[in-house]
This record gives sequence, structure tokens and C-alpha cells, in this order.
Amino acid sequence: MSRAETKAADPVLLALTQNRLDHISQQMGHVMVRTARSPIFSQAHDFTCFIAGPDGRVTAQADGIPIHSGGGGFAVRAVLRDFDGDIQDGDVFLLNDPWAAGGNHLPDWVIARPVFVEGRLVSLVCNRAHQSDIGGGAAGTYNPEATEVWQEGVRLPVLKLVEAGRVRRDLWKLLLLNTRTPDLLEGDLGAMLGSTRIGAEQVAKLVSELGVDAALGYFDGILAHAAGRMGAALSDLPDGTYEGEERSDNDCFELRDIWVRVTVTIANGRATVDFTGTDPQIRGFKNSTVANTHSAVYTAFAAFFDPAIPRNEGTFSVIDIAAPEGSLVNAREGAPTTMDTVFVAHEIIHAVWKALNQAAPDRAVAGWAKNIFGVTSGREPGTHGTEGRPYVFYHGLAAAGAGAVEGRDGFNQIGHLCTLGGLTISNAETYERLYPVHFKGQELRCDGGGAGRWRGGTGAHYEVEIKTPALYSFRGEGLRYQTGFGIKGGFWGQAGEMHVQEEGEEPELAPKFGLKHMGAARLTASSPGGGGWGDPKSRPVEEVWRDWRDGLVSTGCARDQYGVILKGDPDDPGATLAVALDVAGTEALRSGN
Repeated sequence: MSRAETKAADPVLLALTQNRLDHISQQMGHVMVRTARSPIFSQAHDFTCFIAGPDGRVTAQADGIPIHSGGGGFAVRAVLRDFDGDIQDGDVFLLNDPWAAGGNHLPDWVIARPVFVEGRLVSLVCNRAHQSDIGGGAAGTYNPEATEVWQEGVRLPVLKLVEAGRVRRDLWKLLLLNTRTPDLLEGDLGAMLGSTRIGAEQVAKLVSELGVDAALGYFDGILAHAAGRMGAALSDLPDGTYEGEERSDNDCFELRDIWVRVTVTIANGRATVDFTGTDPQIRGFKNSTVANTHSAVYTAFAAFFDPAIPRNEGTFSVIDIAAPEGSLVNAREGAPTTMDTVFVAHEIIHAVWKALNQAAPDRAVAGWAKNIFGVTSGREPGTHGTEGRPYVFYHGLAAAGAGAVEGRDGFNQIGHLCTLGGLTISNAETYERLYPVHFKGQELRCDGGGAGRWRGGTGAHYEVEIKTPALYSFRGEGLRYQTGFGIKGGFWGQAGEMHVQEEGEEPELAPKFGLKHMGAARLTASSPGGGGWGDPKSRPVEEVWRDWRDGLVSTGCARDQYGVILKGDPDDPGATLAVALDVAGTEALRSGN
């Protein structure tokens, strides 16, 4: 059977092949979680496994976070381009550079392992993972004072890390010399290699069972099916041009509005996403690369439409993207970009959502809040007054709230928008075992979420003591301005706040971005809330009462924003029971009724 004939073959076998590839991707993820050394992988899951065909198009991306895998094809095609004619069975490639190697930002290293069956290249299985430290001007991969890419870490073109089954020890040593945490990097690279080895074995088994030509035909058919599904979804929208924009209030060094502007044109089952009018690239490290911008756009579309639509490169082949060079969404080589997977990706996704909200109001999505958590790096306490090993601690427990959609409140606390929840919030107890920190508080925020028929996610109140002198890398985009927009009459979520207090000193307001050396200190944060959906006055009284009882909505907010009068003290069990009886209809009344 030829590849062309296979594309139109048995749809059941086509679906089974897609599911098999997705399952292999998930198996790779399980291997990574169980064998990686860094908590950023074993706890937070900041990596993504995906599978591409021999032409570099991604066919499966079932495990991980979408900002990693949406642009994965750029990296795979860089491997095929740079090593054309020099890819052998047993080779494994490594890359990270946004311009030379199709990367999105430097901390995300890609391991790409070719798969051969009957002497033919049939696939490349990949793991893209955010490393704990890659050198640069600040520990922990994020240097908020960077003004050029060389201040952010080591740049890797496409490299052959393993050649014919043998690790290149010279290159391995070079990598370990360029990190502050070589013990973590060595273990994590081993986990990445192991996960792709398992994936390669399983893909080879699948291809052997189907036959090489038939398997490659099914790979093409999977992409064609996905393109048809997304094309049909776009055809259901009215043809037209829709506009959206989103701002940041800073360039990492000073307060000034920075805009991402987009027009989305829907016509004949295709979408054109044009960023003409977006502001020029900035001094700070929130500039997006081409691969990252494509990935952010794909994330916006994937989240907006039916979740049953497959997620692979075929899905997004019906979307054309125009990103002017030198702009915030297509920075020239040398620009600082480390924050781009979070911000400016957040702004890109919001701008695209705002445009799509006009095209399909019934699917409209409220805004997710921009996160505020940064990185603390120092040395563990050693014995007899000496310093111990370096550590890098991510304040992920200060994650923000998500926006609401019709039928569901926003998630009260969740990882960055670009991850769509794929970035896991770790347990405080685990982090206290791993790092010299002590958590004083971790609870959902009251009145943080935007009011609406469906309430925005609340965000959280977070308080932690850092027991050692450390360097604080602040990246608090969501601080001090509202970022989770409401829709259809819903309110915006509240802005975030953060204070730091060095031992023996008064608390001070944390900067949005920057580096600060401190002794033992306490960090206190209220993460921002997501936007609400619909008129708050239409929210059922019993749901307002539930939020009040749970400490998510105050008595004043219930009255002023939801129009619900609640009596008593929600912390008093007796009063709560009385209010519960009131909700049945005696005294809990909407204002004006």
C-alpha cells in the first residue's frame, strides 16, 4: 500500500495509530518524571515529549505543556536541515538556540532521537525540558537584567550529543561546566535520553507492525485529519477580520505600555493571524522568537476550540502567521528572550482570544491572570559553618488564578497560561524537604477572582521564609495592575502584590523585575485573580453563599458586586448554619428584590 493510499485508509486504524503515538508520548513523560533529578521536572513537570515524522512535522504531543510542543517542528526541522545526510541509527541531537536551531528560549533544551526501521528514518522522538540552570547572568535560567541573549546562558546550535550510540564525553563535560548545578543537569540529561530511548523503541515497534510505507502513510493521514477538523471548526465561524490587543505595563526596566496587536482573518476554513502594529522589540527579556510566537498562537487556538480536535502540526497547518521582524513577536538575533514562553506568550494568547471572542461569542474566554512568582537561588547550609551545594528554588506555589468560561468558574490557582495547566503546582511539604525554606502560609485569596455569573480564579496568599542568604530573581508581571480581563459583564480579577522582608528589616515592596541579594528573608505574596464571565448579579445566591462560606468572597463583595446580602460570620459554624437556612429563602435576598 502506498503512502497516498494509506491516507484514505481505514479510519479506525488511523485513530488507533494516533492514540498509540499519544500513548508513547505519555510513556516518555512517565519515564522523565520518575527518573529526572530536578524538582522542576519530577515535581513541576516543566517538560514536554512529542513525536515527529521523518519530514519534521509533529504528529503527537500528548504529554507536557503546549508552549513547548506547538513550535516543536521548528527544532526538528533544524536537525534535519543541519545534519542532512549525516543522521545515523544511534545518534541523538541536542539544541536550544532560538535562531540557529528552532528553539523558543535558551533554558528549553531539546533532545531529538531519530528512529530507524529497515534502515529508513521514520520518526524523531523528542523531549523539550526547561533546565534548572544554564549559566548566564543569574542562577535559575532567568536573568531579568539581561539586555542581550549572551547574558542569559549558553547557546546551543544543533549538536550531536550521542554519535552511533556513544555519548560524546567532551561535549557532555562542556555542558556540565556551563551550569551552576551540574549534578542536576547530568541527571536530567540522562532522564531525557532515557525517555526518548523508550519512545524510540515503541515508535519502531509500531512502525514495524504496520510496515514502513503504511506507517508513514498513516502519519500523513493523522496530520490531514487534524487539518480537516480544525478547518471545519474555522468554517463554522463567520468569515471576517477580528482584532485583539493586550498590553504589558513595563519593559523590565521602566513602566511604559508595551502592546501586542493582532488581526485574525477567518476565510474559507483558514485563519490568518497578523501581528502588524505590534510594538518593536524591547530592552528586556520578554521578546518572543518566531518558534515561540507560533507556539503561543497555536496554544490560543487549541484552547479556544473543541478539545476533541487533535493537537498536532496538521491541526495548525490551516493557520497562517505574519510576525514582523524586529517586533515584540519576532525579535532579531541577539535579543534577550528568556521570559518569552511566559510573557510575551501570555499577551499573544490573550490578544488572539480577544479576537476569537468576537468571532465566536458563545465560546468566549475570560482572561487568565499573569503570574508573579520568581526564582530564589543560593547555597544550602553546609556542615561546620561551610556552604553546601547550590540550589535553585522556584516559587510556583504563588501561582495565579485563571479566567472563567461559560459553565465553569476559573481555576483558583494554576500554572502559567502558556501551559494551560500542564505546569504542576508542587506540594509545600516536598519543597520544605528539598530546599532551605519554611512555608508560613498557603491559602486561596479572598475577593481575588473577578466577579461574574462564573467567577474568575481567586489566586492565592503565599508566605515563605528563605533560611539562607540568596539571590532573588523577580519576574512579577502580574504585580500592581489587573491582568485577568472579564467578559460579558464579568469583572476583572484583582492585581497581585508581593513584599520581601530581610531578617531584622522592615517589609518592602518587591520589584516587578530585577535581581536583589538578600540575607535570610520572608517573601509574602497575593497572586492575581482571573477574570469573571457574565453579569455577577445572575450568579445564583447559593453559589455566592458557598464562596462566602469558603472564604473566597467577603460579605462586602457579595453585597456590592453580586447584590447578595449575607448575614453572620462565615467562620462561626453556628452562624454558617443560620445563613444556610437563610439561603433557603428567608433572609438572604438580592439587593432590590
